[in-house]
Amino acid sequence: MALRTIFLVLTGAAVLVNGFSLGMIMAALNKRGQKTNPFLVRLYFFKYLRTYRDITRKETGKPGPFYGLWIGSFILLLAFALAAIIVTRI
Repeated sequence: MALRTIFLVLTGAAVLVNGFSLGMIMAALNKRGQKTNPFLVRLYFFKYLRTYRDITRKETGKPGPFYGLWIGSFILLLAFALAAIIVTRI
């Protein structure tokens, strides 16, 4: 199996985790009375992240678990995609 394929599969897994965590953040916001729009999530995802972080900080003193999961999966997504591009160029 080519190294590029491995990195692309890992990128896809990071995309799925990222989408899952954003969905859970939206569900948590809806549960707390904050309205979210699944059709406009691409426009408002930074707003939803900030709102989730602020609400969970007020409740527990630290950001909620899905905030860190989203940040971590986004960093891995970028790293794996960049690695796939670099491996392709070699």
